[in-house]
Amino acid sequence: MQRLLALPGGDACAANQVCYSLAARGIDFDLLPWQRGRALPLMAYCPIDQGGLAGDARVAALARSQGLTAAQLALAWTLRDGGVIAIPKSAREAHLRDNLAAASVVLDSATRTALDRLFPPPQAAQPLAIV
Repeated sequence: MQRLLALPGGDACAANQVCYSLAARGIDFDLLPWQRGRALPLMAYCPIDQGGLAGDARVAALARSQGLTAAQLALAWTLRDGGVIAIPKSAREAHLRDNLAAASVVLDSATRTALDRLFPPPQAAQPLAIV
């Protein structure tokens, strides 16, 4: 991103699209904070980990306690601090409605901590996840 922004016209970049989810959160270490510091939005593809998080029993249990589906909780986590645009795949109207509802979920600190225990944040720089 630094090299792109240094190129002629690079400052016209409107967003950076990368794979980002609870299960692929390597960018939390350096890239996402860097982008937030520059008000450069991130587009998160696969925010539900290609459906893997929707079927994760641990996420589902935590989500149920809040009246959410696992997919909604995973999506709400992706959107938790702003500056991230999630682009989940959805083939059914019901999923579209669930995704929209997830955008208004505010995660409390206990839920964030529980998710960090399930999916620990990176402690060092990591290669970008690719799907």
